This record gives sequence, C-alpha cells and structure tokens, in this order.
Amino acid sequence: MTPPPCPCLPLTDRTLDWKHLHECGSDRGSVFYHRCLEYAQYLWQYSTPARCLLAVDRALFASVNGDEPEVRSWPLPYAAVAWILHHADPDRFLGNPRVHYQHLADRVRGSEIKRWRSWACWHLVRAIRPDFEGDPRHRVIVPAVSAVAAGLNDFGIPGEVAVWKKALADAAREPARPRVTGPQGPSLRDLPVRRYGQK
Repeated sequence: MTPPPCPCLPLTDRTLDWKHLHECGSDRGSVFYHRCLEYAQYLWQYSTPARCLLAVDRALFASVNGDEPEVRSWPLPYAAVAWILHHADPDRFLGNPRVHYQHLADRVRGSEIKRWRSWACWHLVRAIRPDFEGDPRHRVIVPAVSAVAAGLNDFGIPGEVAVWKKALADAAREPARPRVTGPQGPSLRDLPVRRYGQK
C-alpha cells in the first residue's frame, strides 16, 4: 500500500529516478534543490524511507541563498526529516539515521554549513527516534543545540535557525517513537544509492 505523501515535500505525478537530478549537471542551485525534494517524495511514496532521507540530504547540501522561489515555497527540509522519522514504516528499511548524520557531520569537507546541517538533523533523530544509538567507535564531540543554532546562524541562510528550531520544537511536542529491539541495520551511508550518477 502506498503511504500518504509527506506534507513537507512537493508532490510529483511523474516516475522519477536518478536522472531527475543528473539533468541539472553540475548546477547545485535552486532547481536542483527542488528536484531533490521531488525525488525524496517519490522515494517516500515508494516505501523507501532510507533512500528518501538521502535525497533530502542532497537538498540540504544544495547551494541556495534562501530568496529563490523554490526555497520560499519549500523551506529547508528539517520538518521533512522529522516527519519521515515519525512516520517511517517499521517494516521498511531506514538504516540508522543517527549514525548516518554523526558520520556525515564529521566527514564532510570544505563546507561548514554542511557540517552544521548534518548535526541539526542528528539532533532531530535523537529527539524523535531515541531507539537509534550512535556509533561508539566513532569518537566525535557532539555539539549542543545552542552550538548548532550558532553554526546555522553564521553559515546558513536567513531564517534557517527558526526553521530548524520549529522542527525540533514540534518534534518535542509529539511522543518519541517507541524504542525497538533487534538490529537497526547499517548506516544510511552504506547504501549504494548514494552514487546517484550510476545506472
């Protein structure tokens, strides 16, 4: 059964694949941003929440300044990350988003905003899905919420801190997903679909 669409992502009535993003070439601006969100919605409705989050990652890492029509219509997708974490079918593979964002934050190079956005998503996972544990073998200092807010304010786009804090506050008002038992599966970074250009 097709899950209901994510209200934080644009709808699409087309069949999409990696070529939807590849058509943008090297341009990682607002058109690419919107296409990533469309592709995330498509993947969500095809019951692949792990791949959906990876497409959301691509949108968060796009080069936008906040005044583009696409970004005004669809703000940076922190609320989408929260919604997906709340509504992901437990029978569908989600990986371990907490480990994914922990590794991503520590390993991105050349962009402070990518690091802070990864930590922002890490805090959403921690609030919404406490059943996911971090990687104890990966030694890293986790920044506090206040430090993440400062990083987003310094390196992000106008209004970004408010968008993230609203998603975090909304997550706090909803009950956390119940703790689950059993293996959590690999980190999202282990999924081959991160190579979007492959056929």
